[in-house]
Amino acid sequence: MSTRTKICCMMSPDEARLAVEYGADAVGLVSEMPSGAGVIGDDLAAEIAFGVPPGVMSVLLTSRQDVGGIVAQQRVVACNAVQLVDELREGSHAELRAALPGISILQVIHVTGPEAIDQAQAVAPAVDAVLLDSGDPSLAVKELGGTGRVHNWEISRQIVASLGTPVFLAGGLHAGNVGEAIARVRPYGVDLCNGVRTAGELDEAKLRAFMAAVAAA
Repeated sequence: MSTRTKICCMMSPDEARLAVEYGADAVGLVSEMPSGAGVIGDDLAAEIAFGVPPGVMSVLLTSRQDVGGIVAQQRVVACNAVQLVDELREGSHAELRAALPGISILQVIHVTGPEAIDQAQAVAPAVDAVLLDSGDPSLAVKELGGTGRVHNWEISRQIVASLGTPVFLAGGLHAGNVGEAIARVRPYGVDLCNGVRTAGELDEAKLRAFMAAVAAA
C-alpha cells in the first residue's frame, strides 16, 4: 500500500485545491495555537473544508483540551476529522467519538523521548490514527506542531512497529528526507507544513517534488 500524504497548514481554498490536485490524501486546517505556523480562523477553515472533495480527508487541528470545546469547534468547521495536538484534560476519546459520530480522531504524540512509546500505546486503541510530531507541550509557550524539526525516528519506528493503529509521521519532513523517513519508520502516512512552503505560501514546485519523493519511496 502506498504511503498516505497529509498536507497541512492550508491557508486558502486555492491551496487546498492545489494539494488535492497533486494527490494529497488529507489536508490540515490549523486553528488557534499557542505557537507555530499556518493558523487560520474557524470561518476560513469552514470555507476551505466545504470545498474539499469526497475521498480527501479534511482535518481540523485543535489545541482545545476539553471534549465540549472540540465538539463545538468541529461543528463550526465541519471537517471530517479532528487532530488533537495536545492531551485531553476534560472528557475522554470515547466521549468525543460518541459526540462526533463518523468523524475520524487523530491524536498527536510529541516525540520528545522514549516515553512517547508508552503514550502512543496507551491512546492508540481509542483513536483512528496516531500522529508523531516534534513539538514540546512542556514549554512555557507550548510547541504543538509546525516546528520544522526532525525528531528521533528510531523511537517513531518502534511506535509504528508496536501499534495496530495507523501512524502518521510529521516533523521536519521535506522532499530531501521523506524517502529515508518512510524507509526507516514505515509509517501509514506522512504529514508536513513548512517543507512545502516558501515565505509562508504553498510552493507548487516543493509540493510536486515532495509528492514525487513519497511515490518513489
